[in-house]
Amino acid sequence: MRDLSRASGMSLAGLYYYFESKERLLFLIQRHTFSTIVQRLKGRLEGVIDHEERIRIFILNHLEYFLANQQAMKVLSHEADVLKNGFGSEVAAIKREYYRICVGLLEDLKRAQGLEFATRIAVLSLFGMMNWIYTWHNPRVDADAEHLAGEMGDIFLGGVINGNKNREKTPARK
Repeated sequence: MRDLSRASGMSLAGLYYYFESKERLLFLIQRHTFSTIVQRLKGRLEGVIDHEERIRIFILNHLEYFLANQQAMKVLSHEADVLKNGFGSEVAAIKREYYRICVGLLEDLKRAQGLEFATRIAVLSLFGMMNWIYTWHNPRVDADAEHLAGEMGDIFLGGVINGNKNREKTPARK
């Protein structure tokens, strides 16, 4: 809280007036972030029926938010398991909802295209691809969220759609 006080120019007493603890502040940041991402996603998915496009919207929504809020994303990535005293359960519920939306999008794609892949592995791989963008993205060198989402969407969808074909050709690994 002292570091935050110095960085914000607000007195320590002033911070504690509004936020009784660092944990409460972290909770508010996380709740706002994940609620915003989920609500924006739901709005963007309305009326879109193409399964691949829905996954691309998911990716774009995620990357746009992460790139526009890189500092908050650093905090969230490194402080994800800190929340206790009921704060963590509320944020975890929002994260589970977001995860379930992604699972549903991939399950819909699987059914529509007759694909076979491990949904959990695919979802976690997608999050792994997207969540660490804050560690390497440099706006002076790298493309914007829309372009990156297109590239990541191509890589991800190419993998889940064509993965079955590639596994059939590759001998089993031990």
